[in-house]
Amino acid sequence: MADVARLAGVSHQTVSRVVNGHPNVRAETTARVQRAIDELGYHRNSTARALVTRRTNVLGVIAFDTTLFGPAQTLAGIERAAREAGYFLSIVSLDDVSPAGVAEAVDYLIQQSVEGCIAIAPQRALVKALASVPGPRPLVAVEGGEGSGLPVVCVDQAQGAHDAVRHLIDLGHRTVHHISGDPEWLEAESRVAGWRRALGEAGATAPEPLVGDWSPRSGYEKGRRLVQRRATGEPVTAVFVANDQMAIGLLRALGEAGIRVPEDISVVGFDDVPEAEFLAPPLTTVAQDFAQVGRVSLRVLLDELGAGERSVAEDAPPGAPPDPAPRLIVPARLRVRQSSGPAPVPHR
Repeated sequence: MADVARLAGVSHQTVSRVVNGHPNVRAETTARVQRAIDELGYHRNSTARALVTRRTNVLGVIAFDTTLFGPAQTLAGIERAAREAGYFLSIVSLDDVSPAGVAEAVDYLIQQSVEGCIAIAPQRALVKALASVPGPRPLVAVEGGEGSGLPVVCVDQAQGAHDAVRHLIDLGHRTVHHISGDPEWLEAESRVAGWRRALGEAGATAPEPLVGDWSPRSGYEKGRRLVQRRATGEPVTAVFVANDQMAIGLLRALGEAGIRVPEDISVVGFDDVPEAEFLAPPLTTVAQDFAQVGRVSLRVLLDELGAGERSVAEDAPPGAPPDPAPRLIVPARLRVRQSSGPAPVPHR
């Protein structure tokens, strides 16, 4: 900063004001300082800044299985929101959701001096481990379920599933089969709940769901089982699949069996992956607004950081009851395409 000040012919306080966007600097002075910055390749030293401000502007993210579309897009949404707010991220991707694995990730983030943390926590075991491991705080859980005591931001998975099944029921299907996701995942549990609720409201019997693992292969394998059920006379006319990747596998299994979609069986997925609208036929699916999840998660975390600072400043009395942890829900939206259609008319 002193080098920039010398080259621009101003004080280092003026350079500081320009760098920090202070309004009370003349335009020509700002331009001169900016030319000096560009010529010298000056960048602010975040470590030195942290020593002065006692703020690192670094937030931690703990994520699990970001090879899957949902967690990957959630992470991308958080990163964009953090960058727009002037924060950097330190990210730990977990392979192990045991308390020991989570404790190791938390210890790493503490060493990075993160101010707070967002955990993409789709598994119940991960939420439980996060709640039991000390630090870093504040901590916000994305898709964190209920009862953890942590602030939670989540997509309305159950309502999204309900809307998908209601769409099929309204098309005349007497029931809807389901290929669920990994039962260890909270999202899979919520989507099953939404599927059951929609069928119950319609007075329809819920067939035994087929349990997948989110992969196209598992969708293909469960699809072949549905083809077998159909061959034995079971009326399979509509399938709600817990994610689009498994729906892709199901579509292949149906195609190999000569079953037309949607003329013979309607298919609805979940996630609205970029490929969904280019499948044959284009896939009806439930879209999640991952950008909104990122923005809301960051806002909740920054609110928690501000609340912590206010609590210290106000010298809150010991033993005062904490405010209940917020739970914010982002709506899901059904996108209707050509893979869903009216129920086929039974042959007489």
